Amino acid sequence: MVYKNLKDEAIELHYKHKGKLEITGKMEINTEDDLSLVYTPGVADVCKQIADDPNKINTLTSRGNMVGIVTDGTAVLGLGNIGPKAAMPVMEGKALLFKKFANIDGFPICLDTTDVDEIVNIVKAMGPTFAGINLEDIAAPRCFEIEKRLKEELDIPVFHDDQHGTAIVVLAALTNALKVVNKQNRPIKIVINGAGAAGIAIAKLLYHAGLTNITLVSLEGVVAKGEDWLNPMQVEMAEVTNKDNVRGTLKDAITEADVFIGVSGPGALKKEHIQTMAKDPIIFALANPIPEIYPEEALEAGAAVVATGRSDYPNQVNNLLAFPGIFRGAIDAGARDITTEMKVAAAYGIADVLSDEEISKDKVIPNALDERAGERVAQAVMSSAIQQKKETSSVS
Repeated sequence: MVYKNLKDEAIELHYKHKGKLEITGKMEINTEDDLSLVYTPGVADVCKQIADDPNKINTLTSRGNMVGIVTDGTAVLGLGNIGPKAAMPVMEGKALLFKKFANIDGFPICLDTTDVDEIVNIVKAMGPTFAGINLEDIAAPRCFEIEKRLKEELDIPVFHDDQHGTAIVVLAALTNALKVVNKQNRPIKIVINGAGAAGIAIAKLLYHAGLTNITLVSLEGVVAKGEDWLNPMQVEMAEVTNKDNVRGTLKDAITEADVFIGVSGPGALKKEHIQTMAKDPIIFALANPIPEIYPEEALEAGAAVVATGRSDYPNQVNNLLAFPGIFRGAIDAGARDITTEMKVAAAYGIADVLSDEEISKDKVIPNALDERAGERVAQAVMSSAIQQKKETSSVS
């Protein structure tokens, strides 16, 4: 009943406002002098300034605070491939969050194509308009290639939030969860159920942060060297994960694991799976809206800490904690890229929002609306970017 009311209210709100965004000016136009300053003839002199020095675009126009939110509508929320028009409400919502939590002007761009070359060319051609590109709700494995090529071909930060945003918040939550079970300084075994964009990004970031005993599980089975069903990204991951060369299914991989991270589907994790894990297991069941296992079931099976992607349970893993601050920090630092080091710094920035006294089994991650997170992440990312610039300069 609650969900039905929420659905009705959401639809009514969007009808009432005809969407969630509008463009407003920063200055009034009331007189002919005003018009001359903001448009012709005065604007011509501003154009000449940028023509002489293209870098001035970020200080003489709104471009320096604008992020393009780009989707093809193929992996929208838990709805899947619903198309670019149906994705527009999500992109509008993302733009609102950018404004609220980082004072960034996000602009929705819903593309009616799923061709990789076409998407890359379109976004690349829009480079002069934006200070950063947030890729959103693009299905794997195309999202990997699109992001890789845009990062190579654009001189502004490009960030696929479904991959990296989730990974950053998972690392943040896991950092604090390990403190709860007193395993922060021990080698731990991690199983990630879901070997798509999010699962692979999580594995890569955790690995970079020093958590290297990771096994990935896909619908087809455990990701292992030599499996003929692996896609190119999974082949790459098989080289550095699954140290014990486990074959089979989740049941085979999860034995004696300290951590389960699910980015898969409803009901994938069973109580009996948890009962074969190591003492005080950590369960991140992040499938939305129905998790791999509900928290009450996981706790009954012996879980010590449980997180989900839902707001109606403790420990919500929500990308909102990451992406506004990441872009704020990267833009303010003048970064051309969002590096792995910056992502790790962002994760630790989120984790550090909570003091040791605040951390508990029901609070390993800040609330998604905690505005301290955006500020901490922006500071951490900016510091990391500046440090990397210094190191690059000293080497060259």
